Amino acid sequence: PEITCEPLPKFDSKNLENVRRAFQSATPIFLRQTWLNEEEKNFTATVVQTGWRENSLLVFAELTDADIFNRATRLNQRTWELGDAFEIFLASTQNESYVELHVTPENRHLQLCFPDANSVELARKTGNLENFLIPHDAFFSATWIESENSRWNVYAEIPAALVCGKNGFLENTRWHFSFCRYDHTRGIAEPVISSTSPHAKADFHRRQDWGAIHFKTRSQFSQA
Repeated sequence: PEITCEPLPKFDSKNLENVRRAFQSATPIFLRQTWLNEEEKNFTATVVQTGWRENSLLVFAELTDADIFNRATRLNQRTWELGDAFEIFLASTQNESYVELHVTPENRHLQLCFPDANSVELARKTGNLENFLIPHDAFFSATWIESENSRWNVYAEIPAALVCGKNGFLENTRWHFSFCRYDHTRGIAEPVISSTSPHAKADFHRRQDWGAIHFKTRSQFSQA
């Protein structure tokens, strides 16, 4: 998929309705299970919308979920093994490196930066992520759990410096992206996973399947 990302005005990022209203005109993108012939019985919908402001990508996700939980209690635990997690994969078109950012319903983070594909293979072989962890709070996020609607929501602001290695405005630049999800249900051994990328197999790190995101200016939208 390719996203044309529109600049957004400032809004109260701690208020769910304000966040939802800010993204109301943004193009939605949906998570799927393209590696399967049909979606699993317990598959639930996720919709993601994006925007940008100055030097940050803005992401808003609404995740339908019958059992909302994650047992992570601190930064950089293995969130995908501990419960529900929304995952953000981002890479600059200029770099081999990319980041993998997790947000749980309780707003805990896992933050990883892989220098290249070989690093991912090394991490898989050893089971050790220590060399790839980002040890400080690298991005802002807010979450809201709406149990009555069987839904939780994520808002995230990802600075360009985290993805590109340097700060700078996003106008007229392109990144690669993938938004993914682990949906755990207590009492069921395996989570339901999904992604915006059309993966031929269930491997979120297949960068050749990721989408492209183009940061356009408001004037470019008016001319389109």
